[in-house]
Parts: sequence; C-alpha cells; structure tokens
Amino acid sequence: MKKLTSKQRAYLMKLGSGLEPIFQIGKASLTPEVTAAIAESFHTRELVKISVLKNCMDDPKEIAEMVAGRTKSTVVHVIGKKIILYKESKDHKRIELPL
Repeated sequence: MKKLTSKQRAYLMKLGSGLEPIFQIGKASLTPEVTAAIAESFHTRELVKISVLKNCMDDPKEIAEMVAGRTKSTVVHVIGKKIILYKESKDHKRIELPL
C-alpha cells in the first residue's frame, strides 16, 4: 500500500469521480469472490470504484480498509457508499501522479 500525498489524493479523486462503479457490495458483504475479482481488476486498471449497496449493513470505510489490505491497494476516498481504490500497475501504468 502506497502513502499518497494530499495533492495525489485530490488528483485521483478527480479521476475517480468520473468513473462508474465496476463492483457492487451487497447483503453478503465482502466475499472472497468479490475480493478476488477486485484484485484481478487491478491487472488492467489502476483506479477502481466500488459501490456499497443499501442492503449491506457494514460500514463502507471498514469495507474499503479490508479490500485495500487484501488487494494491497490504497484507499483514495470513501464518500457515502462509494469507494475509490488505487493500485499502481507495473504493466499497464496509465496514471502519472503529481509529485
């Protein structure tokens, strides 16, 4: 997990705000299958947006920390029921972070 500066976090939040969530976490909460799918998605993208559905009783901030820990990614932002995660890609690097 990478420590982001406030400037980098703001830049990634701006990029993530235009993304559609590609994963939804619902009543079953964070299953191993969902975690594996999120980890897999980091092979082709560096920024992932996740939506926590209303029927999920877990706190989105806790879910974000769990996913980040299991996928070795960084929580960029949690706002309401939306989570944005970042993981720098070795093979498909597209995002140049500001210094």
